[in-house]
Amino acid sequence: MLDLIQRAGEGVLTLTEDVSEADFLRSRLTRNETRRQMALLADSLLGLPEAARACMPEIDWAIWHTTRVELDRIGPTHDEALWFGARSLVPATLSWLRVYRQERPELFRWG
Repeated sequence: MLDLIQRAGEGVLTLTEDVSEADFLRSRLTRNETRRQMALLADSLLGLPEAARACMPEIDWAIWHTTRVELDRIGPTHDEALWFGARSLVPATLSWLRVYRQERPELFRWG
């Protein structure tokens, strides 16, 4: 599951690298693929066992839940959630997951 989360997060970062917010919002293809990758990432994160999530308090689970809900909407809140996720939430989450993977590898061993 960690690999899926990592790949989806890296996909979001690659798609939005060196892209201004205005260009991002104008590009339907980039926005749609970013949304798809971010939804996959959010679903995977929110699907982690509750015990594992409780051991990773630095990840903002409530914001991930809110972001996931917004990804299914159409309009300005959707675009804001998508941009915020791509620029802030995804990078922060991937950074924390790297820390947890090094310090607490048992969190990523589920049967």
